[in-house]
Amino acid sequence: MPRPPTDPADAFAELGRIRLGEMRLDDVLQRVAELTKRVLSPPVEVSVTLVRGGTGHTAAFTDDLALEMDERQYAHWRGPCLEAAAGGSILSVPDLPAEDRWPEWAELGRAAGLGSSVSVGLPIQEAVVGALNVYARIPHAFDDDTITVLQTFAAYAAVALANAHLYDSTATLAQQMQEAMASRAVIEQAKGIIMAERRCTPDEAFAILSKVSQDSNRKLRHVAQALVDRAARDT
Repeated sequence: MPRPPTDPADAFAELGRIRLGEMRLDDVLQRVAELTKRVLSPPVEVSVTLVRGGTGHTAAFTDDLALEMDERQYAHWRGPCLEAAAGGSILSVPDLPAEDRWPEWAELGRAAGLGSSVSVGLPIQEAVVGALNVYARIPHAFDDDTITVLQTFAAYAAVALANAHLYDSTATLAQQMQEAMASRAVIEQAKGIIMAERRCTPDEAFAILSKVSQDSNRKLRHVAQALVDRAARDT
């Protein structure tokens, strides 16, 4: 016997207890998908699509059927979840047996016994877009009130996505700064070696390094590192 749906307020409270900094993004999105399924009264399956660099993948799903419906869209690069993700919009398929915009995808759904679907685009981030997708067994399963609830879940998924993207961007920036500092240090070392050998100024030493870099078609830091390594061997 199916259990009664969870009250949306209880589900939102449960979402609020998730500590975004302590869970992987995929784990948060999986929790969003599971709670979305529990809230809706008709039997549904839920997935979360993420699109990065022109490639779509399903980051969370409650059943293989939802995954299969998503992946058919990625294979042909057409379908409601991709359009909702691209535009941050809501894409409803109220009567899947009558759907003619994506005939191959609709035929797959009909054969699996699906009646309707809705995809709610996540608010667009800098590098990643996505959608919360819900598939129902009956036609016309999603009224305005249901879509409003789904928008709340989608907004939470977007917060998790933004949080993960910010962490990734911050980590990348820190790595780039560390690499830049290391490059600057080795260049300064190389300049010091040239100044000692040729008794020249810092600007003249840098000009010598730059010319070797250009003539040899190597990056400046690689030329500097080779000079430092050579000096270390000679000592």
